[in-house]
Amino acid sequence: MERAFEGIIPPISSFFTPDFKIDKESYKKQIDFLIENGVNGIFFLGTGGEFSQMSAAERKEVAEFVVPYVNKRVKVLIGVGSTNMREAVDLAVHAKEYGADGVVAINPYYWKVSREKLLNYFSQIAKNIAPLPLILYNFPGLTGQDLDPEFVKEVVVNNQNVVGIKETIDSIGHITSMINTVCAVKPDFAVFNGFDNHFLTNLMAGGAGMISASGNFAPYYSVATYKYFKEGDIANACKTFATLMKMPDLYALDNPFVNVVKEATKLCALKDISTVVLPPSLPLPEEKKELLKEKLLNIGLIK
Repeated sequence: MERAFEGIIPPISSFFTPDFKIDKESYKKQIDFLIENGVNGIFFLGTGGEFSQMSAAERKEVAEFVVPYVNKRVKVLIGVGSTNMREAVDLAVHAKEYGADGVVAINPYYWKVSREKLLNYFSQIAKNIAPLPLILYNFPGLTGQDLDPEFVKEVVVNNQNVVGIKETIDSIGHITSMINTVCAVKPDFAVFNGFDNHFLTNLMAGGAGMISASGNFAPYYSVATYKYFKEGDIANACKTFATLMKMPDLYALDNPFVNVVKEATKLCALKDISTVVLPPSLPLPEEKKELLKEKLLNIGLIK
């Protein structure tokens, strides 16, 4: 069984200059850092990539830059989800035209639409880019609407190029049900967990990998856990996973947590990248920066 995507695919931060233009130099540094640390792919314009605060033109600008810069060194996923289906389709087609390896679509996050309309939303994206792969993105904490396993199975049965899902949900039962239900009709369907503390359980249940923000600033732990697991070295996988289990505590420092991830990346890995965030998000306050340093020190990510 060969999946279209698997392993560690960090949802990379988006980078901006002080006047909110795309910061390509910071992008280059972060992309190179991730690739050098052995990730299997990079997911651009996800939640941590601040897509919801960007115009369609800005999102296209990012896609047009990152796809050729990555240059097939790893697989590239482009986030295309929107409250507006026409925009989502347009972004997906654009990503395909510029050479992305696949796209990721979250469900509309303002209206709660019926199952019929939601099926049509994902099907229209899938059909307009076929055979390019589409990964669904389930984040009910932000969208207000869960993509349950039976619904996802229906999407998959109706669209051959829907190849996986990112499960950003704090329920291992939901994740394992997704694996068992959808893989029964599509054995190569790839289930990725979004929260670090579900990673090893997801793999043991038959999941494909992880798409988590910690990959931005501490990719070693997810890459090593995945490597050890694939080698059958469960003892060492548990050791590196023990560090990953502490990561979700970091994201609680602010809401949204995009500023936390950028500051953590600056502290742990890349000292000279931009930490500018798009409004309504604001820079991480100094007192929270100190708390972040303390937490990173306690986890062992900085000295």
